[in-house]
Amino acid sequence: MRPDQYAHMSDEELLAFYYADNDNRWLGILLQRYTLLLLGICMKYLRNEEEARDAVQQVFIKVLTNTNRFQVESFRSWVAVMARNYCLMQLRGKGGKTVEMQDKMAHTKAEDAEERLAHLEKDRKLELMQESMQDLSNEQQQCLTLFYLEKRSYQEIVDQTGLSITQVKSHIQNGKRNLKIAIDKKINSR
Repeated sequence: MRPDQYAHMSDEELLAFYYADNDNRWLGILLQRYTLLLLGICMKYLRNEEEARDAVQQVFIKVLTNTNRFQVESFRSWVAVMARNYCLMQLRGKGGKTVEMQDKMAHTKAEDAEERLAHLEKDRKLELMQESMQDLSNEQQQCLTLFYLEKRSYQEIVDQTGLSITQVKSHIQNGKRNLKIAIDKKINSR
């Protein structure tokens, strides 16, 4: 299979073919498109090329075994979240004692440990954001995802969703506000 022969097809088209016939080759084409993205995400978190490559393989397996259980709309965003979550689980699986482990290593500086903790905290907030997205209306979820994650313009969102420009702006503005409220509730309840 030559990946370039499917270059003209969008992720959505490939997913539609997968859901229609459950043939993993469609997922294979999608995964091939995003291998470098996944490797970059895994390197960012794990900071070890061999571990990152192993993580990418594990994400591939998760995608192949889990995609048919979900109705994935944005493959790129979904697979990136899967990679990030997998890496976070790997870091937590090491005992969650990142700072202690780093302090024991002679070549690791205190700034590196603080930076890693800051990344973990940021990732926790991203997890809360992902959970809180489920509290929004479908239109708000869709508009926020297209605008912020897929970097689409207002006009592109209008064209894709059939909503008016006023509705798109309203869903983005209200979605941001509702997302912040939902995240704050989750933070304060913990």
